[in-house]
Amino acid sequence: MAPAERLPSRARPSSSRAALRLPALLGVLLLGVLGPLTGCGGAARGGPDSLRAGTTTVHLTSGGHDRTAHVHLPRSAGRDAPLVLVLHGGYGAGAQAERSYGWDALADEQGFVVAYPDGLDRAWNSGGGCCGPSARDDVDDVTFLTSLVADLQRRTSLDPRRVFVAGMSNGAMMAYRLACQSDVVAAVGAVAGTISPQTDCPDPAPVSVLAVHGTADTRVLYDGGSSTVGSARVDARAAPEVSAFWRGVDGCAAPVVSTAPPLTTATATCPQGRSVELVSVARYGHEWPSPAGSQTPHGEPVYTGWDATAALWDFFAAHPRP
Repeated sequence: MAPAERLPSRARPSSSRAALRLPALLGVLLLGVLGPLTGCGGAARGGPDSLRAGTTTVHLTSGGHDRTAHVHLPRSAGRDAPLVLVLHGGYGAGAQAERSYGWDALADEQGFVVAYPDGLDRAWNSGGGCCGPSARDDVDDVTFLTSLVADLQRRTSLDPRRVFVAGMSNGAMMAYRLACQSDVVAAVGAVAGTISPQTDCPDPAPVSVLAVHGTADTRVLYDGGSSTVGSARVDARAAPEVSAFWRGVDGCAAPVVSTAPPLTTATATCPQGRSVELVSVARYGHEWPSPAGSQTPHGEPVYTGWDATAALWDFFAAHPRP
């Protein structure tokens, strides 16, 4: 298979981020709030439609679609709380991501807000033709996610310097696309994700990145190339190439490599306190490492000696927007 082409140069002019700011701020129509509103703690602003402590489902109209997200607002969240967007993988859902990765308990402990958006038809239009009807219909998921952040900032007390995005698989690819085509997040956490060679990412804003990828992944290939997952074709850049791209965006030093088998971590320090890290999990596949894990839905083992959720939060907490 031919090697993946280089990512487009940062020098190429792009109006993507500027074009997205207006719909992110103005293109939101709140349709309703469902689910339990338990108590009045948390980082509520106090307005008539402000969120209260607990987990709610919010509805937004974006691109003519009714879009949803589950939002967990801990009682421990004070004013100017951080926000973490957690993007499910293909064929997943926000509620599934909430159950699977342990973010709510960590949010309760650390006092940050976590939101689990739903991709249309259980997929994200993450670029390069992936994935599903969202890609086929060219759904504008970047505008949906930026609009969701703007709406939550209006309805809760959030720190705009501490907005982060984490994703799994198709969700990790969407997290990269969000960073490529908007400037809403300070840091990205991508598990088993990639940037497709066809994804437009010519001039992204600097952002900290922590990528986690199993070297034996057969769905989003660690070394790059094409794979088929259900009805979706996934064209992947190699994980080290994606990290090298973000190091170039951020102007980082060469990475320092450390090994604690099966983990190999390449860490690059960057100006203004940013960082780009790649954690490679030798011999493991398409999975989210977790002490609570056993096996993936496809029967692959999950590495239980490391907690990806805790590592992502530690990385986010250390890398607000400068």
